[in-house]
Amino acid sequence: MTDEVVTLPERIPHHVAIIMDGNGRWAKARGLPRIAGHRAGVENLRRILRASSEFGIKILTIYAFSTENWGRPEAEVRGLMNILETVIDRELDQLHANGVQLRHIGEIEGLSPMLQRKVRKAVDLTRNNAQLILNIAFNYGGRQEIIRAIQQIVRDGIPADEIDDTLIDYYLYTAGQPDPDLVVRTAGEMRLSNFLLWQASYAEYYSTPVYWPDFDREELLKAIASFTQRERRFGLVPQP
Repeated sequence: MTDEVVTLPERIPHHVAIIMDGNGRWAKARGLPRIAGHRAGVENLRRILRASSEFGIKILTIYAFSTENWGRPEAEVRGLMNILETVIDRELDQLHANGVQLRHIGEIEGLSPMLQRKVRKAVDLTRNNAQLILNIAFNYGGRQEIIRAIQQIVRDGIPADEIDDTLIDYYLYTAGQPDPDLVVRTAGEMRLSNFLLWQASYAEYYSTPVYWPDFDREELLKAIASFTQRERRFGLVPQP
């Protein structure tokens, strides 16, 4: 990867969401255990954060651990939890210094008490940073998020005829943020996998065969260039 100056497209997506896929296959291709692929994926996230800030992306949402991932082998799940804790311990001060605002989206109650405390500390420490918002979807599922929002609306006693898009947006984990403009998925898959089902309804989609640990600055730039070429109509007809 190089850091030479590049000419950026005129239209940069404000909010990019990434399904970071292929860590396990990256490791297998190298004769390494799957957890080594996840560690390589964390190292790559540092590079993508730097590139996102350079390119002018304001919100980055990453799919780190889904509600379905609990069904993976116990050793892998335990390793992923340890990686999140290690990242907070080692990277929090630098992220804070770089103006990154950390937000957790997902069911924090499913994490260990120690990890919950560390996540809340990271969110609280960085809440006023404005260079880049990093949403970490950990123990997250799109269907679960919508169900949770509806349940809370019912608990709050809001009449059915007052429920609209704006209200539901308010009850989602991403409340107050614009929807993603671009959803990127690495490793060649062509599905959302229960990620931002509500928010990504009109996002542009970009899939690449590149595994996440190899998805570098230049690959992110390719995704942005593809986005720039799209005509976003949001269900309307093209303007004359």
